[in-house]
Amino acid sequence: MTLATGVGSYPGSDQRDLDEALRVVRGELTLPHLPEVPGRGVTAGMVGRTLGIVGELDVDLQPAGWRLTGTSGSPAVDQRRARSLLAQDLDTLEDQAAGDSGPFKVQLTGPWTLAATVERPRGDKVLADHGARRELAQALAVAVGEHVADVRRRMPGADRLVVQVDEPALPAVLAGSVSTASGFGRHRVVHPPEASETLAWVLEAVRDAGAEPWVHCCAADAPLALLRGAGAAGLAVDLALVGADGHDELAAALEAGETVALGVVPSLAPADPPTAKTLVEQVLRWLDLVGLDPQEYAGRLVVSPACGLAGADPQWARRALELARSVADSLT
Repeated sequence: MTLATGVGSYPGSDQRDLDEALRVVRGELTLPHLPEVPGRGVTAGMVGRTLGIVGELDVDLQPAGWRLTGTSGSPAVDQRRARSLLAQDLDTLEDQAAGDSGPFKVQLTGPWTLAATVERPRGDKVLADHGARRELAQALAVAVGEHVADVRRRMPGADRLVVQVDEPALPAVLAGSVSTASGFGRHRVVHPPEASETLAWVLEAVRDAGAEPWVHCCAADAPLALLRGAGAAGLAVDLALVGADGHDELAAALEAGETVALGVVPSLAPADPPTAKTLVEQVLRWLDLVGLDPQEYAGRLVVSPACGLAGADPQWARRALELARSVADSLT
C-alpha cells in the first residue's frame, strides 16, 4: 500500500488551527502526523518545538534567535513555553486520536540544522564549536528516546511510529555556506564523516526507542547517500530538487527495502493546480526513469507535498493533502 503523508507544518495562528490541522491530517492521510503550526509563534516552530524537549540543555530566546545558556536544569521561560505548547499539542492529539490504529509520524529538527540555527552562550552559532555541536546532538539523542516513549504512551494503537528528522540546513553545513553571526563570513565546512556520525546518534536513538527513523531534506542537493549511511530508514525529498545522483540513491533505497517519500504536490497554490492524474503520471515517469517496476516498489513509496504547508492558505493546504492521498491511492 502506498501511503500519503504531510511534511509537517500547517497554516494557522492559534490553538484552534492546530485542532483543525489535526482533524485534516487524520481525515485525509494514510500516514497522519502531528502538525506543526509555526504561525502561533517562535516556540511553535520546528526549532523551538525540538528545543522544548531537550531537557539536558537550557536555552533562551534572544532577538537573534535561540541561544544555549548552559546545563543548569532550569530552562528559561521561552523554553518552558515551547515544552508546554508541545505537551498541549500532544494532549489534543491524544484526545482526538483515542482509539486510532495504524501508522503515525512525528517530526523533530535534526542536529545539524539546530547547530546552524542555535547560538552559543558566547555568541555565534553552535556550528562554530566542535564540542558544543557534539553536546547538542547527544542531548537531542537522549530527548528523542523520551519523546518517542511519550508519543507511544499517548497513541498505543500506532503499529508503526515514524520519527522524521528535518535537516534543511545540512547541505549548507556540508558546503560551508552557513553565515557567521556578523554576516561577513562563513562557518567552516563540516566533513561528511563527522556529519554522518553526529546524525547517526539521533537516528540510532529513534531506532532504539522502537520507531522508524526518516530524514527529510527538501533543499537542493540533499546528501542522500550520507543520510542512508547514517541510518535513515526513510528519505523524504522534494522530487523537483533531486539531482542526477540523488535519483540513483533514491532507487537504491527502494531496492534495499527502505522508504522513499516523494514530495510531488506543490506546497503553495500554483496558478494552474495539478490534477491527481498529472501527479500520478509524474511519479510513474520517475519510476521508469530509475528503472523500477511500479507494481513492485509502489508499496515502499510515500506521497507528500514538496515541503511544509505553513505558507499556504488553508484551502490549498487541505487540497494538497487530498491530492497526496489521491495519488497514493492510485499508485496502490
